[in-house]
Amino acid sequence: MKQFLSFILKEARHILRDKRTMLILFGMPLAMMLILGFAVTNDVKNVRTVVVTTHHDHLSTAAINRLAASDYFTIVAKASSPADAERIIRSQKADMAIVFASDFASKHTGLQFIVDGCDPNMAQQWTNFATGVILNPHGGIVNSKMLFNPQMRSAYNFVPAIMGMLLMLICAMMTSISIVREKERGTMEVLLVSPVKPLMVIIAKSIPYLALALLILIVILLMSRFVLMVPLAGSIFWIMVVSLIYILLALSLGLMISNIAQTQLVALLASAMLLLMPVIMLSGMLFPIESMPRILQWVAAIMPPRYYIDAMRKLMIMGVGIADVLKEVTILSAMTMLFLTVPLKKFNVRLE
Repeated sequence: MKQFLSFILKEARHILRDKRTMLILFGMPLAMMLILGFAVTNDVKNVRTVVVTTHHDHLSTAAINRLAASDYFTIVAKASSPADAERIIRSQKADMAIVFASDFASKHTGLQFIVDGCDPNMAQQWTNFATGVILNPHGGIVNSKMLFNPQMRSAYNFVPAIMGMLLMLICAMMTSISIVREKERGTMEVLLVSPVKPLMVIIAKSIPYLALALLILIVILLMSRFVLMVPLAGSIFWIMVVSLIYILLALSLGLMISNIAQTQLVALLASAMLLLMPVIMLSGMLFPIESMPRILQWVAAIMPPRYYIDAMRKLMIMGVGIADVLKEVTILSAMTMLFLTVPLKKFNVRLE
């Protein structure tokens, strides 16, 4: 036990003495949570709108007033014809135009939307929001009931995804250089001739990163709740338990990379290239997996962040119990056992 504790303290000193490592460990989560939490958003706000009406009546006037009073749209111009409105959009002075027909007051129909469709998802949202505001005499979105996210804030969707990305990148990248660093510095021989078994060496190297990852997780949760105003509707205990399983998985994956790589640069590049893009693109963080081609859905099925992000959205936003995330927890636990087994099998008892 004394040797085991000595290995833990040795690894902890390596981490604490390296200012760059500490900057990455704590600077990256803070910066990415703030940047991604506030900047990455698909909220409908301040859409530059042109209004086209050839016949002023009380209904169209009231609808235009509701549009101007809402936070979703900003009336930037009034045009006399759809062609004029289209020219304003093509000149990039507006995002969409709403054309009221002359019989809008009598038939409550006759709406045409001319929208900048460069971003089709946002264009569809603008159209839906405008339809709701126009057809609802009391303002707001008509016939809409948003469960779990009544304010329709993007942070509710992105924060669990950012948590999954940050914990995976930080834990995997930091641990990926742990064993490689020993090889480069020539201290691996000391480890191999020590009485500590390879399993104990790997566990001792993981414990300091595990403690730091838990600290980072607490910081992320506090920022989510008090800075980004994302609710923690579910049990904090189960959020921490599922996160702990995910952290162990990320640490195991980093150890597996460090066992295979021969230099710290290769380990960092491998962890960044193999984790960064797949985590962002194939985990459901930005794009729904159901909309992807079938082959990419199969690839996404083996991405650990996908299951953690799904579990966190259910626990944090929906407030469900652990029984509703048993599938995700089971898959994450199985992947953790797999990724931990590989480093144990690959750990060389002799230097080549």
